Amino acid sequence: MVAYAKKRPISLSLRKRTKTLRMRKLIYIACLMMITAASQAQSVQVKEDPIITEMVSQYTADNKARATVPGWRVQILATTDRMRLDNVQQSFKYHYPNIPVDWQHERPYYKLQAGAFRNKIDALRLKYILAREYEGLYLVRDESVGKNELLSAF
Repeated sequence: MVAYAKKRPISLSLRKRTKTLRMRKLIYIACLMMITAASQAQSVQVKEDPIITEMVSQYTADNKARATVPGWRVQILATTDRMRLDNVQQSFKYHYPNIPVDWQHERPYYKLQAGAFRNKIDALRLKYILAREYEGLYLVRDESVGKNELLSAF
């Protein structure tokens, strides 16, 4: 005896296909409607008080006129020995020629600082790179970093 598979009636199969096609059409139409609604331009008008406009323009002009900005540097060394400072500075300039390095004298210490960054995260990157060669590094806040000194990223 051979067992035959039951055949479905043609009407059930046709109904399912019709439902599936209808659902696809509805989804397609719904997507088109959402895309059309999202693509229509919208405009917003803001009525600004003239005093506010003047204040914003004054603030912008003051910031453009400032030669310095607050920033961060990596302090490499703080010592009372000027010879040691010069040796470390020359070594640093040799190994990292693209990073500006400068020293300050705050009695009794000579402080060697490298880099000039707008935010602390960029300065931290440099600190971790330099930590392989130099020990005792830390970040210092500098309120007078020249705009032309700033390093974008390291």
